[in-house]
Amino acid sequence: MTDQTTRAAADLPTRYTPAEVEGPLYQRWVDARYFEVDANSDKPAYCIVIPPPNVTGSLHLGHAFEHTLIDALVRRRRMQGYEALWLPGMDHAGIATQNVVERELAKEGISRHDLGREAFVEKVWEWKAESGGKILGQMKRLGDGVAWERERFTMDEGLSKAVQTMFKRLYDDELIYRAERIINWCPRCRTALSDIEVEHQEDPGELVSIRYGDGDASIVVATTRAETMLGDTAVAVHPDDERYRHLIGTTVELPLTGRQIPIVADEHVDPEFGTGAVKVTPAHDPNDFAIGQRHNLPSITIMDEAAAVTAHGPFQGMDRFEARPAVVAALRAEGRIVAEKRPYLHSVGHCSRCKTVVEPRLSLQWFVNVGPLAQAAGDAVRDGRVKIHPQELEPRWFAWVDNMHDWCISRQLWWGHRIPVWYGPNGEVVCVGPDEEPPSGEGWTQDEDVLDTWFSSGLWPFSTLGWPERTPELAKFYPNSVLYTGYDILFFWVARMMMFGLYAMKDDAPSGRDIPFHTIGLHGMVRDQFGKKMSKSFGNAVDPLDWMDAYGSDALRFTLARGANPGTDAPIGEDWVAGSRNFCNKLWNATRFALINGATVATAVPPREQLSPADRWMLSRLHATVAEVDAFYEDYEFAKATEALYHLVWDEFCDWYLELAKAPLARGGAEAETTRAVLGHTLDVLLKLLHPVIPFVTEQLWTTLTGGESIVIAPWPTADASCADADAEAQISAVQDLVTEIRRFRSDQGVPPSKKVAARITCDGSVPGLAEHADQVRALTRLTEPEDGFTAGATLERKGAVVELDLSGAIDVAAERARLEKDLAAARKEIEAADAKLANADFLAKAPEPVIAKIRGRKENAEADVARIQGQLDALPAS
Repeated sequence: MTDQTTRAAADLPTRYTPAEVEGPLYQRWVDARYFEVDANSDKPAYCIVIPPPNVTGSLHLGHAFEHTLIDALVRRRRMQGYEALWLPGMDHAGIATQNVVERELAKEGISRHDLGREAFVEKVWEWKAESGGKILGQMKRLGDGVAWERERFTMDEGLSKAVQTMFKRLYDDELIYRAERIINWCPRCRTALSDIEVEHQEDPGELVSIRYGDGDASIVVATTRAETMLGDTAVAVHPDDERYRHLIGTTVELPLTGRQIPIVADEHVDPEFGTGAVKVTPAHDPNDFAIGQRHNLPSITIMDEAAAVTAHGPFQGMDRFEARPAVVAALRAEGRIVAEKRPYLHSVGHCSRCKTVVEPRLSLQWFVNVGPLAQAAGDAVRDGRVKIHPQELEPRWFAWVDNMHDWCISRQLWWGHRIPVWYGPNGEVVCVGPDEEPPSGEGWTQDEDVLDTWFSSGLWPFSTLGWPERTPELAKFYPNSVLYTGYDILFFWVARMMMFGLYAMKDDAPSGRDIPFHTIGLHGMVRDQFGKKMSKSFGNAVDPLDWMDAYGSDALRFTLARGANPGTDAPIGEDWVAGSRNFCNKLWNATRFALINGATVATAVPPREQLSPADRWMLSRLHATVAEVDAFYEDYEFAKATEALYHLVWDEFCDWYLELAKAPLARGGAEAETTRAVLGHTLDVLLKLLHPVIPFVTEQLWTTLTGGESIVIAPWPTADASCADADAEAQISAVQDLVTEIRRFRSDQGVPPSKKVAARITCDGSVPGLAEHADQVRALTRLTEPEDGFTAGATLERKGAVVELDLSGAIDVAAERARLEKDLAAARKEIEAADAKLANADFLAKAPEPVIAKIRGRKENAEADVARIQGQLDALPAS
């Protein structure tokens, strides 16, 4: 052992304390600029852009899960010699951020309208500078290896230019238009929403049947939204419905209003729903709007932006939910209610941000014509230019992009990218690009609306690299290598990036490089340990910072990665994080053991002929695992990669190799030096393999072990096929099997772990080399050499060896026999009781199947106990 390794062992505390290690290490990485990149280098490029968190957000388990996996991908590629860029940034989160700042203003008794638009936007920027972006510091806690010097924000100058450029190009290509359409309106946020910003859930409602008209000319409709009848402009029936064919083309009086409205025939109507006749309110229902378009019906808006009734009459000024029972009461008073309210469960849209019930509303808005853009996004996957992983999620992609509706992109907010369109005094409409001067003069005004946040984040893969300028970064890192994100935003974000990337880069990128990324990797959602969705309302939500404080960031990351199977949800529980903390401690203690015993990586591993079977076995298992882990990473199988490393470290390296290494280390000499070299090499490779998932503890251990600058920039291990050694693996497998059986026997017979037992070990030669390990077997199982008076009271046989044990004095045979016989009697009694119930025909006829199955299971367990206990009794020496 060298003085250097002795000092290194002394430098490593006896106990791993994450809080003392993680913060300083991360700052050292940032200061050393390990995560920064050179766009002009000749290294192969690897790029992932972060799914930008909201500026209002804080780290939750979903973020921690996703960031752990992305960080692992990028760290591995960096170690493999790539120019690896993980580009960070944030989304300006239009609605969410405006809501936050408006709440702050409300505390002062003022509104944004009191400030005016310009002053309010200044307030938002002030809030961002003081309170926004809290998540960035939390990302550092987690260990995110992002290029902080390249951090972007969707409202920064460069990205704002990209947004204006994209809008202008789409507008000029007639892929953006302004029209009156039914949109999703949030009365709380006072803005339009796109389809993907609406969350549908089953809400209880009440279905009422209302008679329009009188006598033979009357018709009954059923609705859950009685208040919207004030805006009805028709009643629709199916053209083949015999019940109403005679009414088609006639008119009927709309109750409470006195208006005459037509009865029209439309194939959209379901004759089986309700009465088979539906009220048509084109200004407040998307299906009704479509019927209205087909039949040239007028659209009457009867609610304002706050969802209060605007129709003249007794309901004017009422909130929609106040007006609903009031309208029903008025109809009842006129005798128009044919069927009283009955419960009805139906799908209702809610604003994804504030959870307010969305109101369909006819409104003048800006839209993207997604037809050709969505077609291109679908084709890129169909022809293989972009891979979706796992592939079984491809149908969900096609189901969306092949049926996408035009995208409403205007929002009635002040915070965001203002639509670059000016209106002139004589009806002129001018779209202005980023390098153009807007029109000036009296009467010219800019559009008041801002763009949907997803518009700017849809440019993220290329705008963050400098587009529309042709920068070195764009040339180097576009297309991105991988987009790794949750399957739940496949449509929110991924589809928009695909559409915009293919459109924007068709002229700005070489052929075949217009796609925004080569691979779309999709992970699932984090759930609790019982598989239930995490939610504050369920009481099972977890703040990942609490677990990082308690167990360390590595422990949380390891747990998350260990549950990450492509495209499927990942359960997680605190006990599992505690177990991962124990794994980190195990790795720490194993490295300390190696250092204390002089392990080194300064010396090359000796040639094969100088290695013991245990050394050869360890190297064979190590390099086989390197190959496995590489294959798993290439297939985004994080759980399998992490599980393979867990078992290699804990089950093979710590539980077996370190124990097998103790004897040669104790003997000293050349044999010990060889073991030290293998110990050092194995730990060097293990720590590198583990680094992408648990970066902090591996950095501390690796730099202490090797004296190297940083594991962050250390080379990734390469599998060495020459280390494969089937003979050594067979030998050590036989040793493991034999040791495990002896330990099981000792436990079954109640022999105290500290008690030494004399034994004779005889190898029959069927496992070559097994006899050489007899001393190691004895050391691992507390067996001693037989002496005079040895009596073989018990015999064990395993492949290649027979072990005879002298248990005299090791246990009280009479007491042990009495205990086992008592247990045997209890097990047999359990079988008898089960047999009695299972033989009772009356019981079998009446008992539920789960109860019967439970009794059968108890019988099977008891039968197994009988076999086990009888074997233990047979193994006892004679009294």
